Amino acid sequence: MKRALVIQLTRFGDLVQTKRLVLTLQGRGFTVHLCVDRSLEALARIVYPYCEIHPLIAHGSGIDGDGKDTVLPVNYEIFRQLAEINFSEIYNLNFSSMNYVLSSMFAPEKVKGHKRINGQPMKDRWFEFCFRLAAERRNNINLVDYWAALSPNMIPAAEVNPPATPGGKGIGVVMAGRESRRSLPYDVLAPLVLAASSINKNKDIYLLGSSAERESAKKLFSKFPAAAAKTTTNLAGKTDWEGLAAAVSGLDLLITPDTGTMHLAAHLGVPVLGTFLSSAWCSETGPYGAGHTVLQADIECAPCMEAAPCYNNMKCLTPFTDSSAARYVATRNPEHLPKGISVFESVCDFLGTEFVLKTGNDPSGERRHRLRKFIGCHLGLLDIGEYGPFADLAEKFYKDKDWIAP
Repeated sequence: MKRALVIQLTRFGDLVQTKRLVLTLQGRGFTVHLCVDRSLEALARIVYPYCEIHPLIAHGSGIDGDGKDTVLPVNYEIFRQLAEINFSEIYNLNFSSMNYVLSSMFAPEKVKGHKRINGQPMKDRWFEFCFRLAAERRNNINLVDYWAALSPNMIPAAEVNPPATPGGKGIGVVMAGRESRRSLPYDVLAPLVLAASSINKNKDIYLLGSSAERESAKKLFSKFPAAAAKTTTNLAGKTDWEGLAAAVSGLDLLITPDTGTMHLAAHLGVPVLGTFLSSAWCSETGPYGAGHTVLQADIECAPCMEAAPCYNNMKCLTPFTDSSAARYVATRNPEHLPKGISVFESVCDFLGTEFVLKTGNDPSGERRHRLRKFIGCHLGLLDIGEYGPFADLAEKFYKDKDWIAP
């Protein structure tokens, strides 16, 4: 029996976005093992019921209620289990200290992604190439495809998630994401929710989020008229992973910033209306699969780096405060779309999930499409004789060491 280990120790959304890689490995005949942070164990078992899950403590203090350190005994047991399994391939997707420790347990030639060779941190050639591509963030590839392409014979993008289809249960609203600048304030979000509700036959609205968003959900609720408030359920802080999956499943629409819940919705085939601003850009981390829509803040400084201060007074938020934004959501009439927002819809192509302009501006679109063909030829998905040459792109993104060093 062939076994592959996927080490994914980051957060909620990243775990869901590993799906194409996991399905590809399964399609290649591997039994797939997933090593995840213990806080995401229950979610991993929901999204990947066919995988062996190995939960360790990668984040947090690991201190129990009695003040005892639980990290060493828990992680030692996981390390012991993994060391006893004969893995043919190991996919180490992150570059944390814990990831490097895990990768060091295995022969370097078996490890793909991030690894240590003779104590030296190294990246797979594909990762090196993609780090260079990331310099053009508006033209970057989806994170799902970035990880999946570590393996040969990727399954088609259209087979990863179900096509987005309304389920008849109503509208879900995610209150906030991990990065605060990516999220709409409740008073800006409320008109968009009401506009979407006005064209939805099922008027039920579900407010979703962690306990940290409970107060924001109450404030959003206070902005609803009586009729909408009557059919709104505030689930913020009230769902575990199983409850969140149940709440999202079957929705007609999920309105959300760039969040893990957004990726869970795409996994379930729930249509997403994403509000992307600040550091969020749809071509990088948009919902995966066909049939999703993103309202993308399109200003000269976007996408920014979330860790850096904003010197433009959150200019990317301004278009969403325009009343025309809600009007556009209700009518989908391009004449109602305020300046500073572009609307993209997701499709599946030869490389993965791509976002195609529906309304607004996409000044980098032509270059992005050409870059995708260049990447497709690089991966052997397209014939360079038919789509090339790419002399200027090769000059920018290839380095001598790519072919000089083995």
